[in-house]
Amino acid sequence: MSIPTVLFVCVHNAGRSQMAAGFLQHLGGARVRVLSAGSEPADRINPVAVQAMAEVGIDIAAHRPQVLDVEDVRASDAVVTMGCGDACPVFPGKRYEDWTLDDPAGQPIEAVRRIRDDIRGRVEILLAELDAAQSPTPS
Repeated sequence: MSIPTVLFVCVHNAGRSQMAAGFLQHLGGARVRVLSAGSEPADRINPVAVQAMAEVGIDIAAHRPQVLDVEDVRASDAVVTMGCGDACPVFPGKRYEDWTLDDPAGQPIEAVRRIRDDIRGRVEILLAELDAAQSPTPS
């Protein structure tokens, strides 16, 4: 069985998508390939998002916003968008989810913690579903 690839996309690739990618990589380890991109990437990751993730033991400080590449969408099994609208191309046969989440840009740490915790819960559900899809079906 192949390892599933998940792409997280938001506009600036500086907060929500980076936190989601950090959680999925941390929780999924080698069971999943994680990509993250933005339709209009920022120059750097939101430092408050970095702080919020560090509080739960996940270091995303070295991550850099990346531009959304059509080939990354094509290579992904699941594409999770977070407010990027129509910027994300759609390919048949892919799993698409749109997570409605507040943007952490300009938010105080208390608000970013709530967003972070919401993302973690969604990532845990996504990972459980990916694991279930990868499990061999008993015959």
